[in-house]
Amino acid sequence: MTATFIHSWFMTKRHLMNLFRQPAWIFISLVQPIVWLLLYGALFRRIVEIPGFGSGSYIDFLTPGIVVMTALFSAGWSGMGLIEDIGRGIIDRFLVSPVRRGSLIWGRLMQGGLVAVVQSAIILILALLVGAAYPGGFLGIVVLVVVSVLLGTGIGALSNAIALLSRREETMIAASNFILLPLTFLSSVFMARPLMPGWMQAIARYNPVDWAVTAGRGALEANPNWFSVWPRMLALLVFLLICAWLAARAFRLYQRSI
Repeated sequence: MTATFIHSWFMTKRHLMNLFRQPAWIFISLVQPIVWLLLYGALFRRIVEIPGFGSGSYIDFLTPGIVVMTALFSAGWSGMGLIEDIGRGIIDRFLVSPVRRGSLIWGRLMQGGLVAVVQSAIILILALLVGAAYPGGFLGIVVLVVVSVLLGTGIGALSNAIALLSRREETMIAASNFILLPLTFLSSVFMARPLMPGWMQAIARYNPVDWAVTAGRGALEANPNWFSVWPRMLALLVFLLICAWLAARAFRLYQRSI
């Protein structure tokens, strides 16, 4: 177990170094959620006036959704890097080395988790500057970041599983768009759940994105209902474990095919 963690950390550093060599990608990945926060915050600012919305400030309502959505979209494209490594023969070279096999997946997921933490911190600071309030304090912020990382890690594992099975960028792009956009809009990222159509509310109850948004938003309230927050965090953990198992199975299938 210790060797797997050490090897995973080495892989994490490798992926971080690759990321640092792409300043344009770093800029886009950091600026994009900021644009979402500012544009959506301005566009839907008066939506809180709708009876039953349940929040007095849209920026307060939106911020947890943007944090979760950023982690979701960053993780959803994780498989693209894996396909590139497969195409360049890097994965095959690692397979003939003493590296623990699990670290080839966990290293990518750990890198994605660290990136999600940095992105979340930037979004939270910017939202604070434009008027957001966090009545739940530091604990609420930590819970929001944790649920975002849990969701992102699970989606990242699922993305890697798809990459291992398809090994084609076109399939990965189509699958990512097919999964990420519906998960986002069938949740309460932008709209309070009571105002959503009934069928969308029903789907949102089983949507891990909505679990993360609802848990993070609830933790930031002045008096959090932890009996609502903790079960969703547990559900996200179970979701992560299932996706990690799928990624491990996909990796074993890949090994048998070469």
